[in-house]
Amino acid sequence: MAFRSAISLTFFSLVLLLLAIGSKAGGIAIYWGQNGNEGALKETCATGNYEYVILSFLATFGNGQTPMINLAGHCDPYSNGCTGLSSDIKSCQAKGIKVLLSLGGASGSYSLTSTADAKSVATYLWNNFLGGQSSSRPLGAAVLDGIDFDIEGGTNQHWGELAGFLSAYSKKGKKVYISAAPQCPFPDAWIGNALKTGVFDYVWVQFYNNPPCQYTPGNIGNLKDAWKAWTSDIPANKIFLGLPASPEAAGSGFIPVADLKSKVLPVIKGSSKYGGVMLWSMYYDDQSGYSSSIKNYV
Repeated sequence: MAFRSAISLTFFSLVLLLLAIGSKAGGIAIYWGQNGNEGALKETCATGNYEYVILSFLATFGNGQTPMINLAGHCDPYSNGCTGLSSDIKSCQAKGIKVLLSLGGASGSYSLTSTADAKSVATYLWNNFLGGQSSSRPLGAAVLDGIDFDIEGGTNQHWGELAGFLSAYSKKGKKVYISAAPQCPFPDAWIGNALKTGVFDYVWVQFYNNPPCQYTPGNIGNLKDAWKAWTSDIPANKIFLGLPASPEAAGSGFIPVADLKSKVLPVIKGSSKYGGVMLWSMYYDDQSGYSSSIKNYV
């Protein structure tokens, strides 16, 4: 009897250990849509490397502008040519991958001028990309899983209200996930206030093109300090380490696979908010194979 109890106790301890290890396992998020040579969305999801795919970008919206999606060479939204992506989106979702639409980008035309403007944009997004109804859905009938905020210009006003309006649509059935891609200097100049609302599920922080807080060979201190600030002060469910998928994908901040595995991930995985790694972008990842190299370590 005592022998059996000892075995049970050992087995129970092993289960707890495996659960503890599993809880630190993260996923990979990838941005897709800004290079026509990166392959089809369906192919991206078929790799099995990604848990989140972020379509980029809805680059024009707000301030009375007609919202317009920009998916580079993939399709022409002006001729309603992006509706064919609906089947690809559904294919991704059938694999358990969350597909989100990113607002903004580095070179878009966007801003919110008032609470009413934020409400109007939220209504548009619900009806045209999420669970609402519209005769002019740019990506067809597929219902996206959520909205991403990659705000890098305009003003820093009303983004929290937009996020709140979007999150409230979760009450209509399907959960609307809200994510953001702030720069690593804390707090973010554009959506720092919005991130304090507590409605963001995922925050993939851009630890690149920002030398003061990114990794440099032999020095993890700046990244570690910034990571601590983000995971301590932002009430999001999960925080992700945003990286370029190759040295060519950004001006600075690329982390070689060996350094990521041995020096960076062991440090940031200690946080209960660790969610994984975000990569910019599918085109560069396709060239470098970065996600395949890190998947089993994230």
